[in-house]
Amino acid sequence: MISLGIESSCDDTAVAIINDKNEILAHQIITQFDEHSKYGGVVPEIASRSHLNYVDKLIKNALIEAQITLNDIDVICAGSGPGLIGGLIVGSSIAKSIAYSLQKPFVAVNHLEAHALMPMMFNKDLKFPYMLLLVSGGHTQILKVYGVGQYKLLGTTIDDACGECFDKVAKMLGWDYMGGKEIEKSAQKGDETKYDFPRPMLHSHDLNFSFSGLKTALRTQIEKLNNIDETTKNDICASFQASIIDIINKKLTDALKMNNDVKYLVAGGGVSSNSQIRKTLENIGNKLNINVSFAPPKYCTDNGVMIAYAGLLNYQNGKTSPYTTTPKPRWNLEDL
Repeated sequence: MISLGIESSCDDTAVAIINDKNEILAHQIITQFDEHSKYGGVVPEIASRSHLNYVDKLIKNALIEAQITLNDIDVICAGSGPGLIGGLIVGSSIAKSIAYSLQKPFVAVNHLEAHALMPMMFNKDLKFPYMLLLVSGGHTQILKVYGVGQYKLLGTTIDDACGECFDKVAKMLGWDYMGGKEIEKSAQKGDETKYDFPRPMLHSHDLNFSFSGLKTALRTQIEKLNNIDETTKNDICASFQASIIDIINKKLTDALKMNNDVKYLVAGGGVSSNSQIRKTLENIGNKLNINVSFAPPKYCTDNGVMIAYAGLLNYQNGKTSPYTTTPKPRWNLEDL
């Protein structure tokens, strides 16, 4: 069985083709960094138009790469929320048009579920239920995953998402938008004990997160410094990242202790590619005798493979979507 997935929820246009042996037959992606960098962030209207310009070409290239035709596809999938509504409309409309014209099944994929399920594609031993840390530019959540379409939210951010905090701090330090990777690189050369940044909600007795206060503390510290040389920048990044990691470590450890039937810990979303966060989860796993699993870093950020995979799993579980399905800019996992 062959699945085609289209991803267009933010500023990456991606198309992938996979089969039910978890083989990636094709993966085409175009990032819109150049279109948005001069504005310091993603501009929804520009993103929508760019998706429209790129997606046809990517579908054609994917078919060539996979050496198949559209008639060989068994199920057509598109990321249909949450995300920027203009981009979601582009991807889902094209997917529905292809599915309707060929009379093939269509699956509207929840973008968060695609991140949540992605590690299963690369780890055949991963079993439900598992604990999920979902960390991206728009979401920071701890969920218990019982199966495809079965999620229980245990904790979430009450303000900014972890990835958003990384990107905004990077911008304060002079990097382009989407600068989370720069912080990670800089932190590797810094002293994480140099600045004592707060750990918001570390002892809140629940599994929720808050990052706005940490971001404000960073801004205050940066404004106090007259000159930020490379060493100072490295120390700020290391201390900031240490604060994030302490919070994640405490919340996930508590979540696993409260759910002792869970034997697997999974991380998904763009921020889960961070090497120190991965190391933290592996340490948690070693302490609690929990198996830890990730997708490869290139498949943690938005991509077409995760849409094709999540759509195929839903289809195999008997779930398809009407051709009249409309995308949702807000779409919680528990709503599935």
